[in-house]
Amino acid sequence: MTDAADLIVTGAVVRTADRSQPVVDAFAVRDGRITAVGSLSAVSAHRGPDTRVLDVGGAAVYPGFVDVHNHHALAGRTELFELTLPPSLGLDEILDRVREKAATLPEDAWIIGGVVATTLLPSLANTASRRRLDEASGGRPVVIVEDSRHNRWANSRALELAGITADSIPAGGVTVLDPDDGTPTGVLLEAAGIPVQEAYDRSGGLTPEQHIAASRRGVELLNSFGITSFQDAGVSTDILAALAALDAAGDLNAWVVSSLLVNDEIFGFDPIGQALVERGEEFRTPHHRPDFVKIFLDGVPPARTASFLEPYVADAVHGAHFHGETTMTFDELHGWLHTVAERGLGAKVHCTGDGSARLVLDVAERIRAEGFTTPIQIAHGQFLADADIPRLAALDVSADISPFIWFPGVIPQALAEVLGERAEHSQPNRALLDAGALVAGGSDWPVSESPNTLEGLQGLVTRADPLGRAPGTLWPEQAITAEEALEVFTINAATAMGLGAHTGSLAVGKSADFVVLDRDAVSGPADQIIDARVLSTWFAGREVYSA
Repeated sequence: MTDAADLIVTGAVVRTADRSQPVVDAFAVRDGRITAVGSLSAVSAHRGPDTRVLDVGGAAVYPGFVDVHNHHALAGRTELFELTLPPSLGLDEILDRVREKAATLPEDAWIIGGVVATTLLPSLANTASRRRLDEASGGRPVVIVEDSRHNRWANSRALELAGITADSIPAGGVTVLDPDDGTPTGVLLEAAGIPVQEAYDRSGGLTPEQHIAASRRGVELLNSFGITSFQDAGVSTDILAALAALDAAGDLNAWVVSSLLVNDEIFGFDPIGQALVERGEEFRTPHHRPDFVKIFLDGVPPARTASFLEPYVADAVHGAHFHGETTMTFDELHGWLHTVAERGLGAKVHCTGDGSARLVLDVAERIRAEGFTTPIQIAHGQFLADADIPRLAALDVSADISPFIWFPGVIPQALAEVLGERAEHSQPNRALLDAGALVAGGSDWPVSESPNTLEGLQGLVTRADPLGRAPGTLWPEQAITAEEALEVFTINAATAMGLGAHTGSLAVGKSADFVVLDRDAVSGPADQIIDARVLSTWFAGREVYSA
């Protein structure tokens, strides 16, 4: 048989994420693509003398998981080259870890790491805490990112190298000053932290080889969770070059869509904006697609940098009528979306407040009226006005949701302090699906501690913390079914990032990207989805991870 399959996959449960035949017996693979899907007898017609048969028995086969929002290279570099801190640590424990790290480094070496919990940040915003960090580091510059990755805590030496003093405050973001002595505390919100990142980069930063290693490690970790496609939500030329190099060497074991930064409130990358957008095509390879831009339209609610339709809870600094702000006006955002649409690119727009989300939808209405069909994603989509929910489907705007960072726990607690009762009404996923919106799942890893898709699936279905760290549920009326959740993290996410014709479901002609789980998590108890284990991950018909 000249067109015999290289591989036939069969088992008790094969879920396709294809509504025309959601559960099948088997599928066949040739040259990395799926050539047949259906009954075992029909698929077996493609078997030849050299065909390998993978019978998973009582295990389950799903399409490879798709993560529409992560920062794979940041996660890889944190593990390989930085100080890794779980967000549960208190100040004394953080200082102990810094002290241990400092003892292994030259006198002038930077200590870069994370994370520190959002809820701990206010207690660090004083001169005494900064001096304790100075002592722990032995005078070395230290920068620790906060768990949203939007804010930083720096010590005196890092501030000095960045040129941040009481008389020289960065123009963007918020540099928190000590109320007693008026000096920078080292707590730097949003863009105020970029000068310390730039100072680190001036000291040498990472080598090209280290950037490749960071991306490779990020993809390896994603593969270990069954993920075979993802969208990196904010890249530099270093990350773009690393991904292109990996693919050229045959070592990129995932479909990757990169998001080119239009503006930068947190990373400190250079170049950004038009200069970066114009260079994107340099880095296109068969599996790496620089097809989106990333726009930060607001910040994060706990720092009161997200834009809301109704004001924040009153405080001494902002008063009773503060709504937050967007980084762009209607005309500025329209100008960018019009420009990227003309280039054939999509846009991932970071919106954590319902005010910024409305601005995206208003601009999308203009863009659609101008005849552009460019993909637009509202990234995070956690707060949306009721009146705006039907507009996503009407305007073909997808919701990039991250059900790893909203269940009961630290973040909703921080949200409640600034939003009051509104914090209980985030992630309206049931309403979005019922309104016909494309809802796409992302982890926002390493903002989330893990990119484990099973964690996201369970959170979508139970509206509770899958890891049991906090009791209760968050707006349980917005729960969706396990079958819908699987679509959110497969075909929906692939479609949202422009890969729906290539991956996201087990269908003829698509890449043979799939994950083998030890059981059918979708049909079992909703509160046990996360207990399933990834046995193996396959990309383009090749096994790229085995437990």
